[in-house]
Amino acid sequence: MTMASKTKTGAGKTKGETPATAPLVPAGADAPTYYAEPQGHGGETHQTTDDVANTMTTQQGVPIADDQNSLKAGARGPTLLEDFILREKIFHFDHERIPERVVHARGYGAHGVFELTDSLSDYTQADVLSTVGQQTEVFVRFSTVAGNKGSMDLARDVRGFAVKFYTRQGNWDIVGNNIPVFFIQDPIKFPDLVHAVKQEPDRAFPQAQSAHDNYWDFASLSPEAWHMVMWQMSDRTIPRSFRTMEGFGVHSFRLVNAEGKSTFVKFHWKPRQGLQSVLWNEAVKINGADPDFHRRDLWTAIEGGDFPQWDLGVQLFDQETADRLPFDHLDSTKLIPEEEVPVRIVGTLTLNRNVDNFFAATEQVAFCTQNVVPGIDFSDDPLLHGRNFSYLDTQLKRLGGPNFTHIPVNAPRCPVMNFQQDGHMAMHNPKGRANYEPNSWGPDGGPRENPTIGYRSFPAEVQGTKQRLRAETFADHYSQARQFFVSQQPIEQKHIGDALVFELSKVERVDIRARAVSHLRLIDEGLAATVADGLGLDLPEPAQAAKPTRDLPPSAKLSILANGPDSFKGRKMGILLTDDSSAELFQALTKALEAEGALWEVVAPKIGGVTLDDGTKVAARQKIDGGPSVLYDAVAVLPSETGVAMLAKDATAKDFVADAFAHAKFIGHNAAAERLFEAAGVTERDEGFVTLAKAKQAKGFVTTCRALRHWPRELAVDLDAASLRHAE
Repeated sequence: MTMASKTKTGAGKTKGETPATAPLVPAGADAPTYYAEPQGHGGETHQTTDDVANTMTTQQGVPIADDQNSLKAGARGPTLLEDFILREKIFHFDHERIPERVVHARGYGAHGVFELTDSLSDYTQADVLSTVGQQTEVFVRFSTVAGNKGSMDLARDVRGFAVKFYTRQGNWDIVGNNIPVFFIQDPIKFPDLVHAVKQEPDRAFPQAQSAHDNYWDFASLSPEAWHMVMWQMSDRTIPRSFRTMEGFGVHSFRLVNAEGKSTFVKFHWKPRQGLQSVLWNEAVKINGADPDFHRRDLWTAIEGGDFPQWDLGVQLFDQETADRLPFDHLDSTKLIPEEEVPVRIVGTLTLNRNVDNFFAATEQVAFCTQNVVPGIDFSDDPLLHGRNFSYLDTQLKRLGGPNFTHIPVNAPRCPVMNFQQDGHMAMHNPKGRANYEPNSWGPDGGPRENPTIGYRSFPAEVQGTKQRLRAETFADHYSQARQFFVSQQPIEQKHIGDALVFELSKVERVDIRARAVSHLRLIDEGLAATVADGLGLDLPEPAQAAKPTRDLPPSAKLSILANGPDSFKGRKMGILLTDDSSAELFQALTKALEAEGALWEVVAPKIGGVTLDDGTKVAARQKIDGGPSVLYDAVAVLPSETGVAMLAKDATAKDFVADAFAHAKFIGHNAAAERLFEAAGVTERDEGFVTLAKAKQAKGFVTTCRALRHWPRELAVDLDAASLRHAE
């Protein structure tokens, strides 16, 4: 076996996973032969030290002699109130939890850097967007929206994509999603939307999903939501990874240059890893096998040095262009197609460091849409204005007071000088006598305002009577929803139909189902007919539209499959081995995967691994029961003749290949694997099966896997494929 494809452990075995991500054995931690730890009188474990620097202390710094026993009156007597060590420890434990976020509670974050590659100094005073080559520290948090903290990663849901830039001029937050539009147009509807999509209040379920009466009741009564519903029912809401999804700022913002000229801007994050999602059946099974799938993927990629990257793009347009658009750019349920206003790439975001502590960083990070720097301003988008109010208010509740910017993950990296003082958990206060301004204390009087570099709002003209009214320019609810649908490739359109049938099948009230389908008739008649048929409904009358649906041209940028990766880099292959599997073939395959920059894991009947036909011992990363094929982007099934006889009798081994087949994955296999395929009922062969009879075929198999899926297979194995044939 080549040195490039193996990692040594203390026993000299080959680790059964990609070496770059294999967990290292700590120095001096070779496998022990004696497992007893020092014990006290009651058999409790005591791990002690003579090193002062490593001595456990209380929060006040008092050294602790015994952390296993509370102070008692006699060995079996009552615990004493004077035990301040116990009191402090329990006190802190009792208060560990802070209120979880109402939305975006299930999140995961990482540190990184943003580097500007194309200056926007003609458009903005923002330093972070002006100097080419300048690097700015960032923190990024990804999240699901509807689920609670303990929900699963692969719920069908919108994903938050929030970026905090620690710029020289203060913190700038792009608080976005992986979808460029939103459900509502006015912030007054946000509580209703969230209440509707969350678990129903009387029964407290379903968790982290929209497939229930309340959500679809709200959506069916909210025509403005149906563009977002199309995105939500697409594969965009079941991404393969945080690394393979786009991010969007959603709203129009303003860039303001040194002369005070304003240019509208929309922000885009384009993943260099390409777009990729999973199938719904896969998502369900992944949630059962590994509910932390997205978290683990991001952590593993960063730890392995495969740093995820996104390009920051901007759509720049002036008021004249905005006036020509056939919709209102201030409407957050609308996007500007890239064919209308191209995306200009201006920089690269790289995530290169995992957090040291999840709570300290990911849980306590506070994003606010109002966090902008000089040169960046707001448009008149009403939903954005509501968010500016709401986000700051949220931090007061979650983080205990107004000093949440004193928490390191929220603290600006530039000097902070003002007269704000006191409050819960103040880490620093103004120095000196003056805590107000204006004052008469001269140079000792503290900071002063700066008209030259200070933040100035764009002086947009505002006029009109005060009224509660939705602008007529917001009234076209279906044209872009239709544009999104017709922009999808046929297999993606099928998935949207499948998702709608599944979600609405969980709705108990038939009238709500019918009302939802009535909106679909204004988006695409074929889609509406497919969903109605899937629900066993007579096709209802179309919903009443404020404005008729227009036929907008398709936009290729709206399709995941049209914007996928061109390599297998960063993807993971599961290699199913048994004793006496071919060492030559295994070595060739892992070498080809590593040359591609892909990951691999060995799946075996026992976690202890297998012995290959040349005597090489290979440890397994997954036991077959815990390593289903849904965890991998492609699989290689390489058992020996004796080993396959055992696998053919094992239900989970048969599931491994049956699921890989059903999910349209590429399957590399040797001749012995045929017996397992037959036992699993996988009797059909297509171009997604690649024979690996010789070592030299391994490279070609990895090249084939760059397509990620063999989509034609879904037409042959899915009962709902009729809708796709209708679309064609």
